[in-house]
Amino acid sequence: MRSKLFVPASRPELFAKALASDADALSFDLEDAVAPERKPQARADLRALLATDDALASDKTLIVRVNALSTPHFAADIDAVARAGVSLINLPKPEHPDDVRVAAETLEAAERANGVTAPIGLLLNVESPRALRIAAELALAHPRVAGLQLGLGDLFEPLSIARRETAAIQQAMFALRIAAGEANVFACDTAFANIKDADGFRAEARMARAFGFIGKSCIHPSQIAIANEVFRPSDEDIAHAVRVVVAARDADAKGIGAYVVDGRMIDPPFVERARMLVADAARLGLLTEEQRASTGI
Repeated sequence: MRSKLFVPASRPELFAKALASDADALSFDLEDAVAPERKPQARADLRALLATDDALASDKTLIVRVNALSTPHFAADIDAVARAGVSLINLPKPEHPDDVRVAAETLEAAERANGVTAPIGLLLNVESPRALRIAAELALAHPRVAGLQLGLGDLFEPLSIARRETAAIQQAMFALRIAAGEANVFACDTAFANIKDADGFRAEARMARAFGFIGKSCIHPSQIAIANEVFRPSDEDIAHAVRVVVAARDADAKGIGAYVVDGRMIDPPFVERARMLVADAARLGLLTEEQRASTGI
């Protein structure tokens, strides 16, 4: 999920374009992008889309950002979008582990009512000081939690923290990534509001990748290619990871715990990372036939 494109659910004329885009994931938004008076129609339009052959056949990760649990829209949102083909529900503003559990229970009930057999995961937005402080508790609150997503606008603006302050961004990214690591879920980066600043978007995406995030949110199609480029493993990294995986297999057979590959000391944590990178490369179709054969993928 290198790129995750936000799509306002109140703009059905954009649905087909979004499905045809190069984004790895689409996040249909029923929350901030939709005015209160338009939410019922947006909900209905999105429900109709999710039932189409194009949506059901899409190879993209389909996500829906619903309204917060505390709003009168939450239950209706879940009922409308807990449908086959949806991978994740993006839950905004969870402040307590109980919020996550209630959301999961509501989602489970909607799945039963709608005949959904493949469980839908939860992607939690971390966008308040409290949520950032207890991010690991939120992620561990229910097995349906698949990931944490950073929301720097909501987090920084009320605190008068400059949105482009690198030190603040890095601290928030690090805290979220460590929390996600504790819960063994993924971390997804925030949106970047200045659509015209491609260099700024790229720099922030590179920062997120360096902190172990899987991808970045996009609010405009022009940001998709940059995110896909930044979060694509390089050919050099793939080649090194393949060599590590092969060396690890040989070392395991010989009972060797630590060894050297490409001049670098390798032990279990490095092997785990190499295996994850190889798996990502395989999913993206980036492995050569020789690399696939050597790794057994």
